[in-house]
Amino acid sequence: MGQNLLGLRASSALILITLMSGCMSGGGEVSRFKSGLLEPNIAEKREAEAANSIVISSLQARQSILPSGSAFDRVATPVLAANSRAAESELRSARLRAEAQSKNWLPTLGPSISLTSLSDAVASIVLDAVLYSGGRKKAEREFAKADVEVAAVNLAIDTNERVHTALMLYLRGQEARETATMLSGALKDMQHFEWIMTERVKGGVSDMSDLSVIRLKLAKMQADFSAESETAKAAVAELNAMSVKKLGDVEGVSALTVSRDAAQPLEVLLSEAEKGRAVANAKIDRAGYLPTVTASVDSSGGGVTGSVAPTNAIGIGMGANLEAIKATEEAAGRQVAQSQEEANRRLAKQEAETAALSRQLAEAAALTAGAKSNLDMFQNQYDAGQRQVMDVVGVYETYAAQAEAEIGLKYDLARARLDMAKELGLLADGGDI
Repeated sequence: MGQNLLGLRASSALILITLMSGCMSGGGEVSRFKSGLLEPNIAEKREAEAANSIVISSLQARQSILPSGSAFDRVATPVLAANSRAAESELRSARLRAEAQSKNWLPTLGPSISLTSLSDAVASIVLDAVLYSGGRKKAEREFAKADVEVAAVNLAIDTNERVHTALMLYLRGQEARETATMLSGALKDMQHFEWIMTERVKGGVSDMSDLSVIRLKLAKMQADFSAESETAKAAVAELNAMSVKKLGDVEGVSALTVSRDAAQPLEVLLSEAEKGRAVANAKIDRAGYLPTVTASVDSSGGGVTGSVAPTNAIGIGMGANLEAIKATEEAAGRQVAQSQEEANRRLAKQEAETAALSRQLAEAAALTAGAKSNLDMFQNQYDAGQRQVMDVVGVYETYAAQAEAEIGLKYDLARARLDMAKELGLLADGGDI
């Protein structure tokens, strides 16, 4: 029965050689094979790819938490449009390699040139077929599939990191801009207090030391205003360099809702994909120690030849090599567990920070409102002649510091939520990636 099977494969090989030689002699047949009519639809290929891969289907199911049309979305869209996407090229290469490996069970065809004597050379076409590989061919297909999954996760990580970087720049610029606006108003009031104290000193009502204190506070406030203005300009300039259009007119902070259970962290997904690739590679190495049965047929009529031999050389160290292969599979599994643990720790920390910042922001808002109410009261008492200028200046300085602290907490909270969203890969739609 084995001889019949071998003869059947050899006959099929000869038929294939005949067909291929006919294709090479006639250009019209080849052109029909090259036409796009026989190429599967790209969307159908992607759907089939996702259906056969839990990793890719998980990536495609992710939805961005950035509200459509919001300030964050208006920043992310042009930034992604300007992305060079080197990781996309890696994914494309991995997909092509996987497509090539999906046909690795078919016979291979190639030229052969042999010398029959010192003066004669015979050129022929040789068709090789692997009848049994000990699971190597299947493992090679699994490795190529896992390679696509690793490249796909890396693309998702790269895309989310780019959006995260852009939004961090945007928040830095917005925080500096909002702080500068608050300080601008404070500067006008402090300059008014300086004018009042200057006139009081001229009239001999107040001491010069009070005027020096106010001028020092005014200079400090002016320096802070200049620094915040420069920070805002630098952040916007850096953000514009990442985008296909200018983003200086975008304002506001989008309200985000993110939960640690919304999706599996991308780092964990990457570890799972790398585990699949490592296991497939281990299977390839293990299959190399099993006999590989091949058959070849030559178009010159030399008949069918075959071989039975392992790919890897069998020696004294084979046992250790097999143990190392087994250890590789175990290490890949442990790596997934370690990645899951580290991701859980990071998410737990980010969740706790988000809850703490939400509470602190609410408290800061109440404190700012209280400081403003206290300032208004002192201002009214000053107008009624019950308070000195320095009393109002001190209260005003307290109010400005509290307002600045509230602004900082507001943006810290937005950053903490974006950090968690990046960890989960929720800053861009998976289908769009």
